[in-house]
Amino acid sequence: MALSKLLNCSHELRTPMTAIKGYSDLLLAGTAGTLNDMQLTFLKTISANVGRMATLVSDLSDISRIEAGRLKLEFEALSIADVVDDIVRSSRQQIEARKQRVGVEIAENLLPVWGDRNRISQVLSSLLSNAYKYSSEGGEITIRVKNGLASDGNSAEAHLEIQDTGVGIHPEDREKVFEKFFRAKDGAVRDETGGGLGLSIAKNLVEMQGGRISFESKVGKGTTFYVTFPLASDE
Repeated sequence: MALSKLLNCSHELRTPMTAIKGYSDLLLAGTAGTLNDMQLTFLKTISANVGRMATLVSDLSDISRIEAGRLKLEFEALSIADVVDDIVRSSRQQIEARKQRVGVEIAENLLPVWGDRNRISQVLSSLLSNAYKYSSEGGEITIRVKNGLASDGNSAEAHLEIQDTGVGIHPEDREKVFEKFFRAKDGAVRDETGGGLGLSIAKNLVEMQGGRISFESKVGKGTTFYVTFPLASDE
């Protein structure tokens, strides 16, 4: 019930957020004239915070539809390598702004994955975002993609790893990582904005597509998330 009320409120925020974002973008583009440094700083702050609000609204909508069984997926045979390339490209500016490095290791002869392209991209974007947000300046992120055996030992599937050199996850937090609205008490985590829904949504989206998600972590050393997706049938 509480989540439903939040969702209703979030819908009411969409129109004013869209207007604020649209007008701030126009001002940043110089439509109303040249901006001085202070005006530019203020507008960038407005735009960034509206972007965060939009993400939260979208996450609330997703988790509500998942729990109500109303989130529909559009399955297709797709290249997981292309999805990884896209999310790395779209995140590179944020990663480089933190003076971090991201490497991608994609195995040859990858087979097509059977899944929803947009939702797989959402999952991997969320994991990559966590990797750079919770890694310090100069940190390293590595994404690996390969074919592998499914848990039954008979069929093949796509295996992905997103590894970082960040703060890590404390043992007492590990059972809660995929819970809705969970935010670790670690100061480095609290310093970053977020609604605590990204990993919960990611887990649901992975499992809805027949995959699995897990992680390993060492405090002060980093975290590696493991994700699998089923392969497209030859039929």
